[in-house]
Amino acid sequence: MVLPVASQRKAGALLGYANIVVKNLVNLVYTPMLLSFVGQADYGVYQTANSFVFSLTLLTFGFSEAYVRFYTQKRARGAEEDIRALNGMYFMLYVVVCSVALGLGLAFAANVDTFFSGSFTPGQVGLAGKLMAIMACNVSLTLFSTVFDAYIVAHEQFRYQQTRQMCTSLATPVIAFVLLNLGLGAVGVSLAQLFITVVLLALNVRFAYCRLGMRFSFRGFDAALFRAIAAFSAWIFVNQVCDLVNQSVPNMVLGALTGATVVAVFAVSVQIRNVFVSLSTVMSNVFVPKINRIVAESDDNGELTRLMTRVGRYQMFLFCWVYCGFVLLGRFFVSRWAGEGFLDAYYLICAMTLPLGVPLCQNTGIEIQRAKNRHKARSVVYLCMALLNVAFTWVASPYLGYWAPAIAYIASISLGNGLFMNWYYHARIGLDMGYFWRRNLPVALVSAGVLAVCMGFVHLAPVSNWLLFLVWGAVYTTLFALAMWHFVLDGDERASIAAKVSFLKREA
Repeated sequence: MVLPVASQRKAGALLGYANIVVKNLVNLVYTPMLLSFVGQADYGVYQTANSFVFSLTLLTFGFSEAYVRFYTQKRARGAEEDIRALNGMYFMLYVVVCSVALGLGLAFAANVDTFFSGSFTPGQVGLAGKLMAIMACNVSLTLFSTVFDAYIVAHEQFRYQQTRQMCTSLATPVIAFVLLNLGLGAVGVSLAQLFITVVLLALNVRFAYCRLGMRFSFRGFDAALFRAIAAFSAWIFVNQVCDLVNQSVPNMVLGALTGATVVAVFAVSVQIRNVFVSLSTVMSNVFVPKINRIVAESDDNGELTRLMTRVGRYQMFLFCWVYCGFVLLGRFFVSRWAGEGFLDAYYLICAMTLPLGVPLCQNTGIEIQRAKNRHKARSVVYLCMALLNVAFTWVASPYLGYWAPAIAYIASISLGNGLFMNWYYHARIGLDMGYFWRRNLPVALVSAGVLAVCMGFVHLAPVSNWLLFLVWGAVYTTLFALAMWHFVLDGDERASIAAKVSFLKREA
């Protein structure tokens, strides 16, 4: 059964957060399992190889993000044949992209000693080559699946999308565990991911073609349409380059200039940092089609501001609760989860994630820019920040180790997202950022107060075992909820919550 659009958004958001919970609960077991099977050094090799091959996703050149916009425009005009032609163009485009990605990935694998012979042992170099070859196949198939995944998103089928992702989160470690026990090591982990990718591709093809009626037309080539898509996608591509720099280049540089152990510590910190990113993108992603419709039909900046503020407020609540909780309890968690050798990852996470709070509660603004075709400026600024990031990381890594990319990341996020983007949203896009921050800044300030109080108490009774971890987590969550209820939520928000939670309704 296909749910109505509004229900799809709600189901997608709820399932998305459930998926995050499931994924991270799985990772509580998965990452330590990998470390125990393959060791810290080989785990660093695995992360380094993954970072190299992941760079191949740039070959999409932003075309996948452009699909929803152009599909929405054509559907608004009722041009069914044009939609089929759009699908056909994307199909052929991604055949080319995937072929190039596979070729380059195999070339990386064949020349792996060129990159790592100076910092890896001969055994680690050989392992990196095998991993890159398997990962290249994985990336190629993942990119091809984008053709069908974009069509599914355009139809706002978020329940299917998130359910599929949850099954992936559960299945991957199970298959990896079997292969690890067969003695395949890090290679087994890559093979498990490849198998899941093949299954997901088959499921996407079946759902898009059979359930949603996706069809293709390969008659002729619409050069004008391709130029329009390419012009729109070019600056999204620049954004993707910047994201790659922040996500993967540090691992590459650290692997080339330091060693596998340093990469492993930084990779663990990035893994947890990405949890915060996922908390934000789940909610903003379900509004992408709606934002494109608003811009196409009315381009009402007032409505867009209210949407961005409402979504951003939910994201700010969630970010502050999780971030402050991690600052309070994360040191114990990291030491038990990854091991004492990864304790520095706690400080890396705290430092890198704090400035990330600003863009994470403004992700809807990115989609507004793209819908308005006003994303060039953001791309240019991010590119400058990315270049400075790479330069600083390359120069400082031999002296600062994993703190070099962390410092570079903090600076780029603070300047690019914190200062420039808020000015740009207000002065150039036409969104009321004063209204946005009047509604959302109190959430951060009250959260900081709750954290300060809890830190004082935890200092008197430090977290030394899992029982105290759970107790302090419950105490912190209770104080956080009470503080938000009394000092942040307005009357309408309290009434809305009270209407949904029976005991609060009776109390009210």
